[in-house]
Amino acid sequence: MKLEIEEEARRDHDFRLVPAAVAGWAATLAGLQLGWWVATVIGAVAVVGAAVLLARGRARYVGAGGALLLVGLIAAVPTALRIHDAASDPLGAAAARGVTATLRVEISERPRPIHQAGYADQQAGTRSVAIPARVATATVDGQPVESTGRALLLAPVAEWGGLLPGQEVTASGRLLPARGGELTAAVLSVRAAPVGVGPAPWWQQAAAALRNSLHSLCAILPEEPAGLLPGLVLGDTSALPQRVEGEFKASGLTHLMAVSGGNLVIIGGAVLLLCRLVRAGPRLSAAAAGTCLAGFLVLVGPEPSVVRAGVMGGIGLLALALGRRGSALPALAFAVCALVAWDPTMAGNFGFALSVLATAGLVLLAPRWADSLVRRGVPAGYAEGLAVPLAAFVVTAPIIAGMAGTVSLVSVVTNVLAAPVVAPVTVLGVLATVVGPWWPGAGQVLIHAAGPEARWLITVARHGARAPGATLSWPGGWWGGLCAAALLVAVVVAARFRRIRLLVAIGLVVVLLTVVPAKVLAPGWPPDGWAMVECDVGQGDAVVLATAEPGRAVVVDTGPEPGPVDECLRRLGVERVPLLVLSHLHADHIGGLASVFDGRAVGAIAVGPGRAPAWAWQSVSGEARRRGVPLAQLSDGQRLEWPGLSLEVLGPRYATTRAPALQDGTMINNSSVVLRAETAAGRVLLTGDVELAAQADLLAEGVDLRADVLKVPHHGSRYSLPQFLAAVRPRTALISVGAGNGYGHPSKSTVDVLGTMGVLVTRTDVDGDTAVLPEGSGPAVVRRGEPRGPPR
Repeated sequence: MKLEIEEEARRDHDFRLVPAAVAGWAATLAGLQLGWWVATVIGAVAVVGAAVLLARGRARYVGAGGALLLVGLIAAVPTALRIHDAASDPLGAAAARGVTATLRVEISERPRPIHQAGYADQQAGTRSVAIPARVATATVDGQPVESTGRALLLAPVAEWGGLLPGQEVTASGRLLPARGGELTAAVLSVRAAPVGVGPAPWWQQAAAALRNSLHSLCAILPEEPAGLLPGLVLGDTSALPQRVEGEFKASGLTHLMAVSGGNLVIIGGAVLLLCRLVRAGPRLSAAAAGTCLAGFLVLVGPEPSVVRAGVMGGIGLLALALGRRGSALPALAFAVCALVAWDPTMAGNFGFALSVLATAGLVLLAPRWADSLVRRGVPAGYAEGLAVPLAAFVVTAPIIAGMAGTVSLVSVVTNVLAAPVVAPVTVLGVLATVVGPWWPGAGQVLIHAAGPEARWLITVARHGARAPGATLSWPGGWWGGLCAAALLVAVVVAARFRRIRLLVAIGLVVVLLTVVPAKVLAPGWPPDGWAMVECDVGQGDAVVLATAEPGRAVVVDTGPEPGPVDECLRRLGVERVPLLVLSHLHADHIGGLASVFDGRAVGAIAVGPGRAPAWAWQSVSGEARRRGVPLAQLSDGQRLEWPGLSLEVLGPRYATTRAPALQDGTMINNSSVVLRAETAAGRVLLTGDVELAAQADLLAEGVDLRADVLKVPHHGSRYSLPQFLAAVRPRTALISVGAGNGYGHPSKSTVDVLGTMGVLVTRTDVDGDTAVLPEGSGPAVVRRGEPRGPPR
């Protein structure tokens, strides 16, 4: 009996194709990162290993040796040659010189939107797209060059966002070097509209019509679930609010918005279940499921993880049609071998890696862990519900750590809570996509039915992201991923020894009993008695001024996008905002306006005399109307008071007479409202983005600028007069600036001037949220120390 059980377990997982998959993937990835010759070397080693296996002559080694031999030969010759050809493509040399070019290309994938945070007069949102394409002909500086490689187009979303795979277009622009580790020869930065646009294949046109129909149907839902549903069903996050996307990332639910094997399993399973209900045979069931999966692949587009899952699903359906219930592991290994040989760039794609490893974890680890839990008395359903997300988290943690630079500590819990609704929302969304164009009423009913599931996922993600210590910072890139993998291997190996397991368990108990309660019950933020906080909102401004009443504070500016200012206010426990001041109407100061209202009562919105840019004024006034709050204009000399806080308006000292369309960025900055606040920690000067002219006006009119704390103008730019800074004579200067910004903020000259004055300078890109609180000799500063990453 024992031998029969062991033999059955061996048959459950057929590992014969695994060495070939590992060798092919490793050779291709190493070739992309280190050079074509590395792929040749690893391929040659695989060929030698295959020869050794074949020489043994045993039946169980023949299949593994043959597969390894074939994969090794492919990696050593065709794959290595493709990597070499891409590296030596003439477009690459031209891109290094930054010359102009005209390319005739065929679109390979759907345009991928690039989200950009708002700044100055540029509204936040998607302004450009990235489009992978294959080059047909190329002209560089007026001279034709031979290139049949790949190019990546960076183009305006308005003219290029609607293109479909299979279309041919002509694009002109400036060549830029491509990112390493890919087969892309060059990047083409395009400004103009496409020329000579060819027709798209009929199936792509049909898929686009279905996708557009889903977006139209989702409009009946509120903004957040309406943007999430296409992401869950089709992986289309173009309408997803950035706040929700960030919460899904922090809570470990990002994979739900990337179409992969899970979606295909759900759809294929639903079709097979329907076929079983009507008593269809295996071949008919496989044909029906295969047809549906093929249509779904066309619908969502040829993403690496989707193609991987499609190949694997096709193999499984073929086995079903032939009456053989093959293991999932050989299908996965074959899919890896075939796909990295067909498209070597998949070997370096994070989504592909996540998909493969997650599937491997579900096949190899989840059943064992579920059985182990069942043996310990856990009901089968709960055991599977715990084992599946835990296995997926464990095997994908190194990749996620290297890709995102963070590790979600709440991922297992959030995935367990999300799991029950993933299948229903996927099936309902796909049905609505297919039915909607022909029967809009039925499509709307299905969307309404999917709405509660989408809201539940948003709720889970939001609460998971808000949990104390939800994410752990980790080194990014390949080294970070390798470190995470090494730590994971060490933990797995250590867990095999009883004494080490006991020590690890004791350590976890100590952490749970000391560190976690300390963070949850007595968090170190915010500090007691805070009077002012400069919120870290990235490349933008947001200041919170406390009143003497707990939970009540005045907010000045809201940052470049929703989410960060809301998180800051939530951490501070602010529930009532009697006045929300917008210093001026640039996007990095008003972008988070809507999120200030989330769960809070806002008394009024106050602005200065500026009305430019026009789109921003329309946005602010429209938000005030929607929220039913008054919109007031502040004027020079006006004074506002609350218990423990008073504000005096010092500027601007003029109102521009130019129409909003004629005002440039400098004029808008100089129209910023300048406030002097009397707080429990002393006098604070809030300067918006005033530049040289506005600063000179304040000095010329003899305004009393002295303050204990200075919010440095314009994110610490070089447009700060030393005389202005000297007139303020602050003890502390706060600079609100985004990490890795491309504007040179803060300027070294401005920081140096403040340093020579003996001023304590803080920066949100380094210090995170920064609080000012009263102390005996003057204001004290407390830093939260969790800065936001570079702007997207």
